[in-house]
Amino acid sequence: MSDRPRRTPGPRPAPGAGARPRPSARPSTRTPARAPARPSRPGARGTVRLSSHRPRLRLFGLLFTLVMLAFTVRLLQVQAVDAGTYAAKADVNRYVTVPIAAERGTVTDRNGVALATTVDAYDVTADPYLFTPEQAKVPDAPAQAAELLAPVLGVAEETLTERLSRPDTRYVVLARQQSPQVRRQITDLRQVLAERQGSGGTRNVLAGVYFEEHAKRVYPGKRLAAGVLGFVTADGTGGGGLEAKYDETLAGQDGKITYAQSGGRRVPTEEVREQPARPGSDVELTLDRDIQWAAQQAISEQVEKSQADHGYVVVQDVRTGEILAMANAPGYDPNDLSGATADRLGNPAVQDAFEPGSTSKVMSMAAVLEEGAATPDTHVVVPNRLPRADRSFADDHDHPTLYLTLNGVLAKSSNIGTILAVEQLGDTQPEANRVLHSYLRKFGMGQRTGLGFPGETSGILADPEDWNASQQYTIPFGQGMSVNAVQAASVYSTVANGGVRVAPTLVRGTTGPDGRWRPAPKPERTRVVGEKTARTLTTMLESVVADAEGTGTAAQIPGYRVAGKTGTANRVDPATGRYNGYTASFAGFAPADAPRVTVYCAVQNPKQGSYFGSQVCGPVYQQVMKYTLKALRIPPTGEKAPRLPLTFKPGE
Repeated sequence: MSDRPRRTPGPRPAPGAGARPRPSARPSTRTPARAPARPSRPGARGTVRLSSHRPRLRLFGLLFTLVMLAFTVRLLQVQAVDAGTYAAKADVNRYVTVPIAAERGTVTDRNGVALATTVDAYDVTADPYLFTPEQAKVPDAPAQAAELLAPVLGVAEETLTERLSRPDTRYVVLARQQSPQVRRQITDLRQVLAERQGSGGTRNVLAGVYFEEHAKRVYPGKRLAAGVLGFVTADGTGGGGLEAKYDETLAGQDGKITYAQSGGRRVPTEEVREQPARPGSDVELTLDRDIQWAAQQAISEQVEKSQADHGYVVVQDVRTGEILAMANAPGYDPNDLSGATADRLGNPAVQDAFEPGSTSKVMSMAAVLEEGAATPDTHVVVPNRLPRADRSFADDHDHPTLYLTLNGVLAKSSNIGTILAVEQLGDTQPEANRVLHSYLRKFGMGQRTGLGFPGETSGILADPEDWNASQQYTIPFGQGMSVNAVQAASVYSTVANGGVRVAPTLVRGTTGPDGRWRPAPKPERTRVVGEKTARTLTTMLESVVADAEGTGTAAQIPGYRVAGKTGTANRVDPATGRYNGYTASFAGFAPADAPRVTVYCAVQNPKQGSYFGSQVCGPVYQQVMKYTLKALRIPPTGEKAPRLPLTFKPGE
């Protein structure tokens, strides 16, 4: 029997009575059976068991590590591997490089008066990148900007839209050399748009428009010396005349500036890289503005009066070869080329080749005198017609047989008399041709003047072996060869200068940006005929003007001795290559006893009134020479011109 006390059964506590069960004396080793689940009651909460959080933390950690690793790799690529590439792209988008135009040098006359200068102006430029939809935030920014700018700049909307839409550049020029007023208009427009954008209105489509200082070329005298000066094109380069010839000297060297921009505006705090522009040099011409004006007025009036195609006047200092005036009519205004035709944009005084006519007889007479073939008193019997080769030559009018001295041949401008005199240069006609040709070359015919002017013609002078049957008789009186106006003037300056030819010049020198004066090279000097021959020719030329029977009486200037020669030549029509119309001319110098100035005038194809050189160009010569003598303060000498006989009596 067991010694443990025996449990006496008793009644079970009622459910919910709250009595705690008494523990058994010893624990049971049996697994108690699971009590059946109670049915859930409405509103009763069920019990949820949570899974472990560790796996999720490990997953999140792995993902975070991968993301950070990707950022690190990308950062290394950007900052180390591709740093240069991205820096370059940043610079392209952030920095803008624009040119700085050099100030073009001034062109002045011999007294320092400006003939071509510059004034403040602006090139209107833009950055097309800032007009893209991404940057402008407007799908049609180029079109909107073009609509606003077109009436201000005077450029078609389509053109502006195309320029603002270019994808291949960060810099375009919308309009060049605009006035300060235009800049103010665009600045005001841009300011209005910026204010509207700030208040929530439309975008500022002009934010990418800029202004660059780019001085505008201005010619104060307008048409004055336009043929000599030339003009400057829209891109700032010389387009003709001396502006083209001395473009490199005048233009200087452009610079450039690089700066940061944001939203179309320059960032003031960023560093600016600038390469300064080097200004051009000033060029001083030999022209005298006042004499140029007088020459241009005179030739313009005569061309209009004669209803001629055009004309030119050249004024030259006989001692230095300097050109004091070179005037063309009709001309053009280089300030506004819109109304200029192509045939007016050049300088006809050096670019036109024409047959000079009787003004060239002075060269034939120089050859005859220098070779000793005749003297001013030599008798020349001049028939009404002179048969030579296969034709018959005549003077400009019918006349009975004339009994002229060599001086009279020149004074009365006899073609026949000139042919007869030149024939004395050789025992045969080919020999005489060769001698005459050598003198024509010495005087500068068939070769450039030495000016080096763009488009200058050297004229036409064939070799004597190539002279045809007509030319060997017409060249002595100025037909069958051609010259330009400067060449023709140089002939008379050579005679006036004692037989020494001084190459014509147009430039006295330059002044660089350093202020240093650099004189032009001295012109070439060539002895053509002896001093005695030059003095004799001068006296003969005085007879043309001073003698009542001479052809140049219209050129007389009271108080001064004047030497000169008329010319009336058949004109070759440049359109057809055939003779059509006339070239009227007059050449001479004064004072004849102490020569200082040569004036040459030629008028092409006068159609109203006379076509003779004495009546068309004689008055122009007189007007220009008279003004020039006063402008240069050249007093008359008071000497009287010697009288040489023009005729002789048969049998003398």
